[in-house]
Amino acid sequence: MIAEFTTTQERLDTVRELIAAYGEVVRAEPGNRAFDVYTHVAEPTKFWVHEIYADRAAFEAHIGDPAGTEFNGKLVPLIIEPASVLTFLTPIA
Repeated sequence: MIAEFTTTQERLDTVRELIAAYGEVVRAEPGNRAFDVYTHVAEPTKFWVHEIYADRAAFEAHIGDPAGTEFNGKLVPLIIEPASVLTFLTPIA
């Protein structure tokens, strides 16, 4: 899965700190295989988060974790979109 969102230059440091702290929580979840955060080279206010879970149950547990609700409650006021834009991917190679 890829989660995408954009912040403003003024909020960039706050968002970076928030996502870094949340990443530590997610990486400790059972079944999490990856939680990698990227920004665009030319537009550092654009974020992509690549997440991999062992299976659907691990992903569902992640979605149901109160830490995610807390994180999203803090993130949404700091980003341009109404929420993170999620894209679900299927590996082919």
